[in-house]
Amino acid sequence: MPDKLLTFANRREWRAWLRANHARETEAWLVHFKKGFPAETLSYEEAVEEALCYGWIDGLLRRLDERRYVLRYSPRKPNSIWAESNKRRVERLIREGRMAAAGLAMVRAAKASGEWQAVARREQVDHPPVELLRALRAAGALAAFRRLTPSQRKQHIYAVMSAKTEATRGKRVRAIVQMLVHAKKDTGSGRDSL
Repeated sequence: MPDKLLTFANRREWRAWLRANHARETEAWLVHFKKGFPAETLSYEEAVEEALCYGWIDGLLRRLDERRYVLRYSPRKPNSIWAESNKRRVERLIREGRMAAAGLAMVRAAKASGEWQAVARREQVDHPPVELLRALRAAGALAAFRRLTPSQRKQHIYAVMSAKTEATRGKRVRAIVQMLVHAKKDTGSGRDSL
């Protein structure tokens, strides 16, 4: 458990803390009350909105006691993927004029790097990239790939598609093929059908 826990009565206090500390602190552990336990403190939704305004995001959650939990807030990493729910929050906060310069800078950077659309791209991974298919066929592992669950296939396809460089893309293709070839040997499954 972190040494320093923060409690704020309302979003105004949390926003003031973020305004003063967002550029110099690496984390803040906020105390939240569980549903059904009324308290004079800001809600999860209010806390997340204010964090987004300053380029921060919620993360690790820990139970404090039967009434409370603590949630770690920290500066968003430049290459982190934006959840659709946070994108909707940010778009609304921008319309309302509540975003701070630090939060707007994170949004601009995410749009410039493509991370703003990464979740949408992740949903479009129904077809394996050509280089992955070629490598799977060459290694005799295509049938093993097809036997994976849909979510496992998507995970592997996304790993290849999300690589930022060709070298990383190739490395990920080789790792996937190697894993499937090894699994095929362990299970004794037959040759691929092309």
